[in-house]
Amino acid sequence: MLQELRIDNFAIIQHLELRFDSGLVIFTGETGAGKSIILDAIEALVGGKAEAGMVRSGEDRALLEADFSTNPDVDRILEREDLLDEPGQVILSREIRKEGRTSCRVNGRSVSQSLLKEIGSSLVDIHGQSEHLSLLNIKQHIQLLDRFAGSGTLLSAYREDYNRLSNLRKNLTTLREQEKDSARTIDLLRYQVNEIESARLKPGELDELVVERDRLANAENLATLGQDAMRILDEGEADSPSASDLIGQVVRTLTSLARIDPSMSSVLDKAEIISDDIAELSRALSDYLERIEINPRRLEQMEDRIELIRNLSRKYGGSEEAALAFMEDARRQLESIEHSGEQIEQLEAEEKSILASLTEKALALSQLRKEAAGKLSSAVEAQLQDLHMPGARFMVDMRTLPDTSGIPDETGNLARFDNSGFDLVEFLIAPNPGEGLKPMVKIASGGETSRLMLALKNVLAHADEVPTLIFDEIDQGIGGRVGTTVGEKLWQVARSHQVFCVTHLPQLAAFGDQHFTVGKKIVNDRTMTETKALNGDDRIRELALMLGTNSEAGMESARALITEAGSFIEKASSY
Repeated sequence: MLQELRIDNFAIIQHLELRFDSGLVIFTGETGAGKSIILDAIEALVGGKAEAGMVRSGEDRALLEADFSTNPDVDRILEREDLLDEPGQVILSREIRKEGRTSCRVNGRSVSQSLLKEIGSSLVDIHGQSEHLSLLNIKQHIQLLDRFAGSGTLLSAYREDYNRLSNLRKNLTTLREQEKDSARTIDLLRYQVNEIESARLKPGELDELVVERDRLANAENLATLGQDAMRILDEGEADSPSASDLIGQVVRTLTSLARIDPSMSSVLDKAEIISDDIAELSRALSDYLERIEINPRRLEQMEDRIELIRNLSRKYGGSEEAALAFMEDARRQLESIEHSGEQIEQLEAEEKSILASLTEKALALSQLRKEAAGKLSSAVEAQLQDLHMPGARFMVDMRTLPDTSGIPDETGNLARFDNSGFDLVEFLIAPNPGEGLKPMVKIASGGETSRLMLALKNVLAHADEVPTLIFDEIDQGIGGRVGTTVGEKLWQVARSHQVFCVTHLPQLAAFGDQHFTVGKKIVNDRTMTETKALNGDDRIRELALMLGTNSEAGMESARALITEAGSFIEKASSY
């Protein structure tokens, strides 16, 4: 629900902060005071129109911001868009500049107007003079009918079959396409598999080959360097002994020294270790020299092998591992294509089975909807009678569209279907006796439409998941007696929704859980809107003024309205 609203420099509103409770929120005040401007601000916040003319004269920009508590539907959208900060809460804001540019934010992050509208449509439903009417969205009619019918379990089962069928048909399409080009595809895949398989690739082989190739290519230089090191270690030069001889002399000298001075034993040990290390170094160099091979033919073979591996790697993914993975995938594709005929037969048999199950559930869904449609029509017409629309008719139109690739409807004809079944659902209305039923989208907006929306909302209150409903000009063309009825129905809807209502009828206003009066004043030759929450005597006085007098008699009449509304509320609350 809408918890807090902040408005700056919007139309004639300079600054306004309002906090709202749950239940029925009433706005009253003289015409032109700014009641509808507050609703326009809310509409702009949930993705509606925002124009440069909405910016207060003399200001650069208007700022709108609102805090909402959310439902799971909104949280899922926020999570999908990486906008969820705190589950169950969201802040929407909008900036309108005088040159016409606007910016939208959700939880402080910039978003597109379309995303703001998507989020806003799950938070607020505005009925009356605006065009932000969810019930006039034909796509939502089947959803509302399903909620009214309680078809959720059956619909979920149907959608499970529908998703299975969709996935299966995708696989069938892929297999059939493969089958068309199977000969050419098989030749290509076999060539690729054979090319990679015959190379007998091993992961990491290229690195090892490069090291060995470099050793072969530099074999003569390596042998020369190794022999020089051996000569220094074991043979020495003509005029100097070898390193082995020199360290041997050191060891013999230290041995004699240690006999005389035992404290030098540790130094002797180090010398002996160095002597052993030199001997080990000499053996290692000898082994290395024996392994050095000067073999031009072997070098050529290795160059060819390295080039082959590099070519295959470039061709099939960039590495030996990628090429081997490509080969395994090609083998799987070959097996799939070579057995595609059998797979197609199996999938076609499964398709028939799913279609039979899907058709059965679609027929059951359609029957459940038809039964609910009659009850919904009767309930809405009864509500319209109470709302001073005698003779008004309401009907849920259900039909199907023929489609040769569809599923059988109740008449046996093939009908187009989607994830909701094969029914096309639309609400039709005839506001006045003698008029034909027409789609709701063709009914003029204003009080008549708002009362129709109220009737539907009252019947569908538990089916409609949008938490905040706004009714503007709902009392247009009705009198006090019907105003009481409208107040009763709004109060009832407000038990499961937060409801905002702009009204001129005191009989309706008496049912409010929260009451604001909107007025305007002149400050420094500028018109400004001011809003005040009403309680106690202030509220009685406002209702009296709405009755046309602030005399004691008017005050008594206002108290009587509050008492009458209170009696209804007490009685309704006890049910």
